Amino acid sequence: MRILLLGDYSNVHATLADGLRHLGHEVTVASDGDGWKNYPRDVDLRRPSLGRYKTARWMLGLWRSFSTFRGYDVVQLINPVFLPLRAERIWKYYRYLRRHNAKVFLGAFGMDYYYVKACLDCQTFRYSDFNFGPEIRRSAENEIWIKDWIEGPKGKLNRRIAEDADGIVAGLYEYYASYRKAFPEKLRYIPFPIIEKPLDTDSLSARDYLLYPERLRIFIGIQRARSQYKGTDIMLRAAERVAAEHPDECTLTIVEDLPFDEYSKLLYGSHVMLDQLYSYTPAMNALEAMSHGLVIVGGGEPENYDILGEKLLRPILNVEPTEESVYRVLSQLVEHRAQVPALSAESRRYIARHHNHVRVAERFVDFWENA
Repeated sequence: MRILLLGDYSNVHATLADGLRHLGHEVTVASDGDGWKNYPRDVDLRRPSLGRYKTARWMLGLWRSFSTFRGYDVVQLINPVFLPLRAERIWKYYRYLRRHNAKVFLGAFGMDYYYVKACLDCQTFRYSDFNFGPEIRRSAENEIWIKDWIEGPKGKLNRRIAEDADGIVAGLYEYYASYRKAFPEKLRYIPFPIIEKPLDTDSLSARDYLLYPERLRIFIGIQRARSQYKGTDIMLRAAERVAAEHPDECTLTIVEDLPFDEYSKLLYGSHVMLDQLYSYTPAMNALEAMSHGLVIVGGGEPENYDILGEKLLRPILNVEPTEESVYRVLSQLVEHRAQVPALSAESRRYIARHHNHVRVAERFVDFWENA
């Protein structure tokens, strides 16, 4: 098949493309690299500036790129807002793709109307980016998301594309739960793809995963603009308390807004990663870390394992969305570091069993062909 993967978040489409190419498909990834993360792509759609002159030049280049986006068997969109444009301008690009390609699929891989709506009903999730039980989380960033997706043109665009597309793919339990009431017939859950990493036992960091770590290396990555929304502000406070109480037993590495390559070098020298306080599930960042044998402290609720059909492996150290919960789990891990090699091995088995990028690509192909 000829496949166009349009847009990218957290390397989802670039990784999926690798799996599809292993299966013999012709794949084009067109994206802006997910901003400063600069993920790989075949067609660069990065918008250099909001200035009038540079925008005009970029728009001309965008139309030139779109003139080549024809004759594909499958087009998959990373999100309803799959281009760095205002939502009200995107519909005509969607219609162009619809007219000139065989099938178009919508990815439920991140923030959108259906996810925000599900969070705000305070019933779909016990807690989320937008609610604690029956209470709505109030923050400046959340108010922007609500205005954009519920009240603004992004929501309208999302609803139109979801209704028109040939199918919808959800990459996490949360996104599946958000779409399943409205689109039970055209929705499919498929786990995110991850390229499995061979364990290099000649490297010091890899050897550490196989042994009792005398000093546990804890990692937390922070996006300054989204720290409160992601919960990393709370996780950081808990981690700093643990590090201060156990100075000889653990070290804490804090990174902010680094490009993917630099970020990865620091991450993969660690034993433990803190990730996404309000999530039920590990997303791409945590899954990628697990493929290297890191232990994740974050979202690992029963719903995550249930949707995968996983009955035995429980590698993720699940936390409730409070500072005390993170502090308690992290303290216990530091004090019982002998568990780390077994948890590390479970992380790698979990990725091999559920997220191998070639087997995930096969599931996408099956869905696309039979939609």
